[in-house]
Amino acid sequence: MTFSLWHIIGVSVIVAIVVAVVASLRTRRKDIQKVAYMMDALEDGELNFRFQDKNKFNRTLNRIRTIFEKQRQAHEQDSWTKLIRVLTHEIMNTVAPISSLSDALARSMDGEGHSELDVKAGLETISDSSRNLIKFVETYRELSGVAKPVKKAVELQELMDMTIGLNSEALAAKGATCTYCPQESDLMLYADEGQISQILINLIKNALQAGAKHISITASLDKDDETVIRVANDGEPIPIASQGEIFVPFFTTKKEGSGIGLSLARQVMRQHNGSIDLIKSDLSETVFELRFR
Repeated sequence: MTFSLWHIIGVSVIVAIVVAVVASLRTRRKDIQKVAYMMDALEDGELNFRFQDKNKFNRTLNRIRTIFEKQRQAHEQDSWTKLIRVLTHEIMNTVAPISSLSDALARSMDGEGHSELDVKAGLETISDSSRNLIKFVETYRELSGVAKPVKKAVELQELMDMTIGLNSEALAAKGATCTYCPQESDLMLYADEGQISQILINLIKNALQAGAKHISITASLDKDDETVIRVANDGEPIPIASQGEIFVPFFTTKKEGSGIGLSLARQVMRQHNGSIDLIKSDLSETVFELRFR
């Protein structure tokens, strides 16, 4: 009788331990699934999830989500502030001369409509400024209307050969060279060939305007099987104060620049579920990275 009782107690303890272990493993598996779901959502920029606050682990995950949400809101607010500042600057630069010159012409008119100022020249200036403003608005329309990519399988070697070929005259005119060196053979993208080529053309153009004599393009697969393209050049570096602004629409450090090339590039890469970033820009080289996920 005593043996049977201890036997029952022992079996009960073992069963209890097994149940506890199974429950723990099940909970752990669910927690791992939650973390995986959260990481996928964060990677896609989606923060519209929330776990029930029924345990400490869920509350911790929700707190992490809240931190990311606050950071994104702060980043978006900062981006809008920069954009509004640049838009205001561009519009005021165009409108102010029109207003000033119009007032000056109006004040110079006598009762018979004669003016001491050159009315024709003044009207031509107003016309030029108006055209510049219209061009600015059209540029903004172009920036806000990026076409949806038409994706297909693209061989990187062919894409690079075409892109470098399209820039051959511009490269020769500047006495510069552009090379493509893949780190793996037969690399491919599933992308809009025309849109990606335009990004690369813009990066080459920017490099030439910065006085680059050699532009090097490399491509590889990283440990996560993401295709990474790097465009490096030996031109004048981007000023440190401007490096955080170059993807802001209409921001440019060049007199002849529109300030939308890199902004368009970022939009295109986002539509490809990818990214474009400035990796470095110093006296040794300037490097942009395109990453396709």
